[in-house]
Amino acid sequence: MKLEQIKKILTAVKPFFNKTVARNIIFSISGIILFLAGTVVYGIVLNLRDVPLSEAMLKKGFTKLEDVNILIDRKNYMLHVYEDTVLIKSYRASFGRNLRDKKKMQNDGATPVGSYKICSIDSSHYYYKYLRLNYPNLDDGAEALRRGNITQRQFNDIKFDFYYNDCIQTESVLGNMVGIHGIGRLNYIFKNLPFVYNWTNGSIAVSNENIDELLTVIGKGTTVVIK
Repeated sequence: MKLEQIKKILTAVKPFFNKTVARNIIFSISGIILFLAGTVVYGIVLNLRDVPLSEAMLKKGFTKLEDVNILIDRKNYMLHVYEDTVLIKSYRASFGRNLRDKKKMQNDGATPVGSYKICSIDSSHYYYKYLRLNYPNLDDGAEALRRGNITQRQFNDIKFDFYYNDCIQTESVLGNMVGIHGIGRLNYIFKNLPFVYNWTNGSIAVSNENIDELLTVIGKGTTVVIK
C-alpha cells in the first residue's frame, strides 16, 4: 500500500475515531457520576433509619445519662455510647488511614489503642467540633520509652501532664493531637457513604450531626476506650 493511500485512510477514519473517543469519555464520566449519586442516595436511605439518641435512651429506660463512657471499636468501625455497662447507641466511625497498627509515632496515620479521657472541646474546629483526648497516656509513654523513642525526661513530662493537666502538653515524636471530631465541609457526602472510608491522621471521625448528639451526653472527663 502506497503512502498516499495510507494518508487518505487515516484522514477518513480520524473524525470517526475522535467522535468515538469523545463518546466513550462522556459515557465513562456519566457512569461514574451516576454510580456516585446512587451510592449517596443509598447512604441517605440507610441514615433515615437512624434512631435519635433521645429515642434510643428511652428505649433502654433512660431519660438522662449520668455515667456515660465511650467504647470505640476499630475493627468494626463503630463508636458505642454506654451508660455504665448498658449500650445506649452505636455510631459509625472512621479512623486513621493506617489501621494495621496502633498509634506509636506522630504522623503515622494510626489511631491509638487504650483508655483515655476527653480533655478539651473545641466548638469551632476545622472538622466542625473537636473532642481532644489525653493522648499519649502513661502506657503510650512507657512503651515509647522502652522502644527508645522518647527520653526519660520526656516520659516524666508526659507523666506530669497526665496527672496535673487536662491535656498532654508535652511535645514529642508521639504527637499529642488525637480526638473525636466531625467531618466538616464535606459532611453531607461522607456521612451518606454506605461504606467506611478511613481518612483521618489518627483521630476518630463521625458526622457533624453525630458530634452534636454526642455532646448532649458527654463532656470533659468522659472516659473513651479504644480497642
